[in-house]
Amino acid sequence: MNRKKIVTFGEIMLRLTPPDNLRFNQTKLFRASYGGSEANVAVSLANYGLPSEFVTCVPDNRIAEACLDDLHSYGVRTDHVLRQGPRLGLYYMEEAAAMRSSQVVYDRADSSFDALQPGMIDWETIFRDAAWFHWSGISAAVSASTAEVCAEAIAAARKAGLIVSCDINYRKNLWKYGKTPQEVLPPLMDQCDFFFGTDDEYEKILGIPLPKFEARDAAYQPDVAGYDAASRQVAERFPHCRGIVFGLRSVLSANHHLISGTLYTNGQLFTSRVYDIDCVVDCVGVGDAFVGGLIYGLVHHADDMQFALDFGTAACAIKNTVPGDYSQFSAEETAQLALGPVNGRIAR
Repeated sequence: MNRKKIVTFGEIMLRLTPPDNLRFNQTKLFRASYGGSEANVAVSLANYGLPSEFVTCVPDNRIAEACLDDLHSYGVRTDHVLRQGPRLGLYYMEEAAAMRSSQVVYDRADSSFDALQPGMIDWETIFRDAAWFHWSGISAAVSASTAEVCAEAIAAARKAGLIVSCDINYRKNLWKYGKTPQEVLPPLMDQCDFFFGTDDEYEKILGIPLPKFEARDAAYQPDVAGYDAASRQVAERFPHCRGIVFGLRSVLSANHHLISGTLYTNGQLFTSRVYDIDCVVDCVGVGDAFVGGLIYGLVHHADDMQFALDFGTAACAIKNTVPGDYSQFSAEETAQLALGPVNGRIAR
């Protein structure tokens, strides 16, 4: 297996969550944890034994130090994190229950990451011992300058011969600097080898009509012909791309989700089983777990695309069972779920 590192780039934030499904107005306490899409991917990869490095910008203070220590505890490298700017971004989250949706309040304006400018990060040095670069639409949504840094990083990664992947990660509440994601993201995606996204994200950003994933139980069969046709449309629009992934989710309630996925590569569509998750603990970061699992599968099992997709979907499913942004599972645990029964029996 190639031991060159996988680099991810984005913003990491302090997450503050009321305990016990309390609402903001009910609580006097908040649980503190850290997370952010691209950092979550880096943690997953480190958990699977792959060398991973997360690149970002954080302030030079004790909170940021604690955040980096948290990443180090999972084995994520932070060698090239910039230490400057005023503050670490925050987000507050009310957890969902039954028919009540989760509520997220961002407090990330004027963060250290928000102030990033092209030329600040030495991408040539970072990519010298790397094989893969991953970014997401969230990083391009924070500000016009962070979108420019994304473009700079992608160009440097391509020049260095890295594989480049993009998670569309559309967040409507972040696009506030005068440009739309439909303007910004497609030119960046045009330089990428792999795309990850939900069916809704492909539809919103690229305007490609998609079938609906309306699973009600694990016996549901996704519209294979519909996803094959949509994947072919994406492939025609982005000829450089060699892998198109759809993450599929049906939400029956806050605590009952069904998930699946598809992977289109080399003219063939692969589909995964449908997971029926009827006790969702925390669905934040499950898409990032899907991405991390798929990258692991694509790197570690490059000759078995079905396993890569099955591993990624299993990673997504099992992340729903733990609190916080990060997945907490090894490659062995995830592969056991991908290849075996889904029953939750005690392991003795």
